[in-house]
Amino acid sequence: MKKIVVIGGGTGNFAVLHGLKHHNDVDLSAIVSMADDGGSTGILRDELGVLPPGDVRQCLVALSNSSDMMRSLMNYRFENGGLVGHSFGNLLLSALEKVTGSFERAVEETGKILSIQGKVIPVTTHQVRLKMLLNNRTLLEGEREVYLSQEIDQGYASVYLEPFSKANPYAITEIMEADLLVMGPGGLHTSLIPNLLVEGISEALRESPAKKVFVANLMNRKGQTTGFKVSHYLNEINRFIGRDIFDHILVNSQMPTEELIAVYSEEGELVKNDIYEARVVSAPLLGDPRQAFKRDLMKRSLIRHDSKRLAEELMNIVNHL
Repeated sequence: MKKIVVIGGGTGNFAVLHGLKHHNDVDLSAIVSMADDGGSTGILRDELGVLPPGDVRQCLVALSNSSDMMRSLMNYRFENGGLVGHSFGNLLLSALEKVTGSFERAVEETGKILSIQGKVIPVTTHQVRLKMLLNNRTLLEGEREVYLSQEIDQGYASVYLEPFSKANPYAITEIMEADLLVMGPGGLHTSLIPNLLVEGISEALRESPAKKVFVANLMNRKGQTTGFKVSHYLNEINRFIGRDIFDHILVNSQMPTEELIAVYSEEGELVKNDIYEARVVSAPLLGDPRQAFKRDLMKRSLIRHDSKRLAEELMNIVNHL
């Protein structure tokens, strides 16, 4: 049995994990960013002092083998009243953290409730905030401000976590024992880089004997990664890791319809591949937009990775290790 470790956060992690979950011959783990501070997660962090549950919840749902009803319940978001905007899963994780006295224990207990196939591991158990200082001296405070910024593509002087944080020892162990490490897809500045800002993670990635795969994003985000090609994402990630560690680069070769591209024209454009090396794996990876809200347990963008196809390509790599 091969050990696959997925590193990231948000819907990118969901896509990879949801597909790999259906392969019984893998030992699956998700290492999740703890920088989320938007929406329900941000309110719970500020009011209860808990660690951010949002990205962890998405990974737990992705790995769940429980009923559709239970998975829907975890993602249910209250639409009115005092709980408006909160998801049930976020509330459950936060309540369990208070009851058990440990966020890790809360994740473990929620995993039991959802009968997850694999493990979900916070990259750090410290309370951290993502901060970015732009070249124009604007300081973006928190993942939400970074996510909403339209000026990052003009350059930034630094990005960091405050306060200083050390890696969760369990995350380091998973990285060092992995057969395959998968990074991406996901928000470059909000889901991927925050993991690399935690002390010990980049060093572990450099030293791990595992094969490493970078899954390229499908779309750029206007004002943040405007005009980025696959090489730009790879170079930015490798800058924080310390060197180029990736044995394989998985890129999408499939074009969405002109209608879908037009829908996204205000938000960003397609990420084009500009790397032509033997390590590049090019495959049709787009999901069917007509099925986006019928089949998926989470509402995601119409131009999105197909979990099954993504998993098949990753398993092809694993099976040749």
